[in-house]
Amino acid sequence: MADKTPGHTPTLARPGVLSLNIREKAALYAAYMPFLKGGGIFIPTSRPYMLGEEVFMLLSLMDDPNRIAVQGKVVWITPDGGQGNRTQGIGVQFTLDETGAAAKAAIERILGEHLASTRATHTM
Repeated sequence: MADKTPGHTPTLARPGVLSLNIREKAALYAAYMPFLKGGGIFIPTSRPYMLGEEVFMLLSLMDDPNRIAVQGKVVWITPDGGQGNRTQGIGVQFTLDETGAAAKAAIERILGEHLASTRATHTM
């Protein structure tokens, strides 16, 4: 799966499991979706998904050797050639449970003051 987004390395670990490696804070900021209840993340992918589809993700953030396992559902789809040349992919809302809360907390801890930035993201 070819991805042209700097700082992202999405791969399909096995059917139904998305693995996303984000090595740069700017890439994490661009992918994070804080406006979703419970938080969420944008995953660049050319694989077709349906709104409401359940997905399981393994997130590797920055230099942390521990991957975050979290479930979610597709709530956003950016098609190929989307408005404003946005990156093709899906937005996944984290489940409203301990794993979703842990993923949200880990991302927000890394982003810190960057959460208040007005820079463009992959979604809004």
